[in-house]
Amino acid sequence: MAHSTTTTTTPAHSAVPASGTAAVARTVLIAIGLILLIVAPFFLYPVFLMKILCFALFACAFNLLLGYTGLLSFGHATFFGGAAYFTAHAVKEWGFSPELGILAGVLGAAVLGLIMGFFAIRRQGIYFAMITLALSQMFFFFCLQAEFTHGEDGIQSVPRGHLFGFIDLSQPLNMYYLVLAIFVIGLFVIWRFINSPFGMILKSIRENEARAVSLGYSVARYKLGAFVMSAALAGLAGAVKALVFQFATLTDVTWQMSGEVILMTLLGGIGTLIGPVVGAGLVVTLGNYLATTGFPVTIITGIVFMVCVLLFRRGIVGEFYASRIGRKLGFEYRR
Repeated sequence: MAHSTTTTTTPAHSAVPASGTAAVARTVLIAIGLILLIVAPFFLYPVFLMKILCFALFACAFNLLLGYTGLLSFGHATFFGGAAYFTAHAVKEWGFSPELGILAGVLGAAVLGLIMGFFAIRRQGIYFAMITLALSQMFFFFCLQAEFTHGEDGIQSVPRGHLFGFIDLSQPLNMYYLVLAIFVIGLFVIWRFINSPFGMILKSIRENEARAVSLGYSVARYKLGAFVMSAALAGLAGAVKALVFQFATLTDVTWQMSGEVILMTLLGGIGTLIGPVVGAGLVVTLGNYLATTGFPVTIITGIVFMVCVLLFRRGIVGEFYASRIGRKLGFEYRR
């Protein structure tokens, strides 16, 4: 009896320090990442960094739908580019302040997500993906013909204005730290969302939708909620991008943009919080530095994608989570 008591209590006591060490290690990694982001504009071009942060938030928003709900959308450029148009028009034509312009873009993207999601979630798998692609193309042609988007010229010379009336966003550092704050807040919202009871149900739908239905959950309602949340966060990224580059064009609503965010998520790691950030950083960096060379950017990006698929089936961060070091730090990963 004494022997059995010893064997059952020893693992429990040894598990506490291990989990505590993992939590401390993850906290240290997060702190290092934040410090690097804070000091980065003093060493790298701020606009380049802001572009990475915008696309990283976009990829994280897309991953919320694909990685944690299991829904592959080919139309997420609708929310990203649509919000860019809404924000650019509201700020330039209606004289909205930057914060109100961003809010208008997020609300517009959420409404688009509600409309598109209402029709798309009625189907599954490839049919869901094709419906989102078709609806996205409809929105693209709307943007091409609508008067407020200015067609192929887009909305240009969008003023950044003053945040809350006194922070001059025409200063690169002020704009960068606004983008960084929005990125961190967006990432925290996603983390909180996927670790809430709602997020747990989304994961159960991803793993076994039929069982979730048998347990009494309204699967369609949860899917629609995740779709709208993903659309709103993608819109947040698009709205901020419109202020950073001071224009909104048709490039932001093309199907190629939807494909690009899928590529970012796959490279970084589906179903991981940081994976899309790494994937976005890799794709944006390749595009930025190869643009001034004679190498075709799309071919190089495709080769990198092939290599990552062959060597890192879970994505770069996914493979790290599945490694011995990742498991020791307590990271979760999908087999």
